[in-house]
Amino acid sequence: MRLTTDDPAPPAAAVRVANAPVSFGIYAPDAAPLHPEELLDGLAEAGYRGIDSGPLGYLGTGAGLGRRLDRVGFGLAGGWVDLRFADPDGFAADLPGLDAALDVFGAAPVDDPRFAPRPTLACSADPARMARPGVPHDPGLALPAHAWPGFAGRVQRAADRCRERGLEPVFHYHLGTDVETAEEADRLLELTDVSVCLDTGHLWLAGGDPVAAVRRWGARIRQVHVKDADLAAHHRVRLAGGGLTEVVAAGGFCRLGAGGVDIPGVLAALGEIGYAGWLVVEQDAPAGRRDVAAMLAEQRANREYLHGLGLR
Repeated sequence: MRLTTDDPAPPAAAVRVANAPVSFGIYAPDAAPLHPEELLDGLAEAGYRGIDSGPLGYLGTGAGLGRRLDRVGFGLAGGWVDLRFADPDGFAADLPGLDAALDVFGAAPVDDPRFAPRPTLACSADPARMARPGVPHDPGLALPAHAWPGFAGRVQRAADRCRERGLEPVFHYHLGTDVETAEEADRLLELTDVSVCLDTGHLWLAGGDPVAAVRRWGARIRQVHVKDADLAAHHRVRLAGGGLTEVVAAGGFCRLGAGGVDIPGVLAALGEIGYAGWLVVEQDAPAGRRDVAAMLAEQRANREYLHGLGLR
């Protein structure tokens, strides 16, 4: 399926396109290949309107974060917060980290509630699933049926904690975690009222159909990570015994239009459900990547690709 001028893509006023530090391999605030100002300037010049927080502290906090975003006219799209939902004690120990993230998100300037930051809840990585992410799935690694009620209850508690702070959270299924497949995401949505972050690339490498997911999850989608993925590269890494880190290093997440995800079809489906909010472009890059010029060029190309599909 390809988007045409007759397809119901999201109206320009209903979406804003953001990017994320993960596209530059930034996973820790003190291990970034470029200064935050350089990142924001490059993305602003490319036509983006917002940014995901990346690792807390990288873009600053409090008033300093607000000034940094205001300088380039950016909004804060949200940010990743992983918690040990499968471990009651670990979950309790992780809650102060969630509160710290909510402090950062709550201090960001917001000019339209549709574009308020989305706390992006996710499971902490599971080493066994990180070693064998996506397809083919190993049923022996899945969360046991008896564990789901407690797991989902802790997700609900985290979601409620975000809402108490005036922020609407989304849950991000992710390769290498307890919620990886579309079926696992379905189960979580059945057991909670949490909204979902549609990540097109992670769903594709987990054997899911992002277009079908948009139509199935509908209004539960409150954040979108637009990501393309190369299933052939993923298969090569898996056959060689590699895990998610190796998938990323091998280019498993490629520039938009170069992989197998039907990005135009996803945008058309989002238009059909009336999606309004952030579209965060992500192209997961390996930690330690240093070719800044190439990374900026890729993100310019990604923005131009979406511009060609009508997202101005």
